[in-house]
Amino acid sequence: MSITLHAQPYDISATGFCFTSAEDYDEKAKGLRNAHGGPVEEFEIQFIDGERIDCDLAKAIGINQANFRDYLDCVDVWEDWEKINVVIAVGECGCEFDGRVDPDHDGIDIYQVESMRELAEQFVEEGLFGDIPEDLQFYIDYDAIARDLAVEYTETEIAGERLIYRCL
Repeated sequence: MSITLHAQPYDISATGFCFTSAEDYDEKAKGLRNAHGGPVEEFEIQFIDGERIDCDLAKAIGINQANFRDYLDCVDVWEDWEKINVVIAVGECGCEFDGRVDPDHDGIDIYQVESMRELAEQFVEEGLFGDIPEDLQFYIDYDAIARDLAVEYTETEIAGERLIYRCL
């Protein structure tokens, strides 16, 4: 699915336009004039249509006139998991968006689980707490582990998917 963005001029006497590529933007922006015949140079860039993950990415990076070109390039090239990494890194962990940098460089732990309790169960099952004898496994307080995990891990929803992450 293609992305549709809208360039809304800050000059209220000019009319904005929709675009789907940087070339489309350049062509439409260079000829745009305000009511007094002057050129329009500053725009607010708005996400109009596309996949839900691409909308979340646009929100996270604060899409604007300076970064929409990198955004459009990344949307075409990145897979969904890379977009999720950037949404969390930039939108949640405070990292800077740079479309030329590998989206996996920020070192974020992401788990596709529905709750902290489910993450606690996964950690126990993976042996994070060591080998637990079978007869003691029924006495593990997963809710207590989940409360402890909530100190370092955060729950979020991106493109309708529940995730738990930790910024390193």
